[in-house]
Amino acid sequence: MADEEKPAAEVPAGQPDAAAGKTAEEKASAEEQALADEWASALKEAGSASQEDIDSLINQSHAPGGSDGRVPIAEFGPVTAPPVTEGGLGGPNLDVILDIPVTISMEVGNTEISIRNLLQLNQGSVIELDRLAGEPLDVLVNGTLVAHGEVVVVNEKFGIRLTDVISPAERIRKLR
Repeated sequence: MADEEKPAAEVPAGQPDAAAGKTAEEKASAEEQALADEWASALKEAGSASQEDIDSLINQSHAPGGSDGRVPIAEFGPVTAPPVTEGGLGGPNLDVILDIPVTISMEVGNTEISIRNLLQLNQGSVIELDRLAGEPLDVLVNGTLVAHGEVVVVNEKFGIRLTDVISPAERIRKLR
């Protein structure tokens, strides 16, 4: 812990630093000179460099926008309204998401049991669900309720006939 460097205390501009007897401006110019010396030695290693090259590199190392450290404000063009889509609405174009796959699942019912009872289940065990026989199933799209329906058999496969579709407004209300 004793080897850690402590940050130098900031000295207001024009005030002498008690440790070095220099003002903050003198320290800044000394730092710039040290930076210039580093660039000069690096350029000397790379080839010949003129004082103009060194000065241009020093000017590039300063903050963008000028010597006061301010960054220039970006300017943007005018904002235009989105184009009208095929449906005549000014909303987003939904064609880009029409081919995204979603998972549709049907929920017969559910229940809660303890882990002890879960571990005791075996072939032939019956689990009582919270739904009555003949009650409609929930149709979920990516886990969100969108409709209710009843089980049907189509070409020897199970299917579902939708009996009630949840309105978009109610789906949004349930999300909140």
